[in-house]
Amino acid sequence: MIRVLIADDHPIVRQGLRTFLDLQGDLEVVGEAADGAEAVALVGALSPDVLLLDLKMPVLDGLGALRELSGQGLRMRVIVLTSVSDRDDVAPAMRAGASGFLYKDVDPAALVQAVRSVHGGQILLAPEAAEAMLSGPSSSDQAAVPAPFAVLTDREREVLALIASGRSNREIARHLVVAEKTVKTHVSNVLMKLGVQDRTQAALYAVRHGLA
Repeated sequence: MIRVLIADDHPIVRQGLRTFLDLQGDLEVVGEAADGAEAVALVGALSPDVLLLDLKMPVLDGLGALRELSGQGLRMRVIVLTSVSDRDDVAPAMRAGASGFLYKDVDPAALVQAVRSVHGGQILLAPEAAEAMLSGPSSSDQAAVPAPFAVLTDREREVLALIASGRSNREIARHLVVAEKTVKTHVSNVLMKLGVQDRTQAALYAVRHGLA
């Protein structure tokens, strides 16, 4: 059973999402949050597998909530589900730890599949969000890095730099003072997000783009 938390400041949106998701045999809505601060608190209390997170919310917006959750090192997956189509929102959200970025006009069946896919470890972007990432940062995005690199979290960027320097997983684990299993997870995420097959290709990507 995939446990889902919904964070949106519109009650009718939360109700609609809960009603549809609860009809699925493998999904369970375990809670609802009306703002980002409540979302952060409920994640800690309920330990959901997937968080559906709106960006524009009171008290603490979605991006702020993402950053707080990322800082806590929680293993839950986050899908940004927003009605705002500002391309500048995509890269910051993905950098802050989101695993998916969708818009509220998404087909309900596609949303359900997105929850399952993200829970399974995939990264999922709506076509418009993917286009924003692939076209690179806009003038208002000061992080002028290649689009795939922009998806990496700060820790994943650090791991990529260490890969490019020739470190093994064991050496990276010692350097970061984490378990080797954790490093393997970070490496897998880096390869998947960059769309490369192995560590060598990841290192070449980093070097070619001046990222290491």
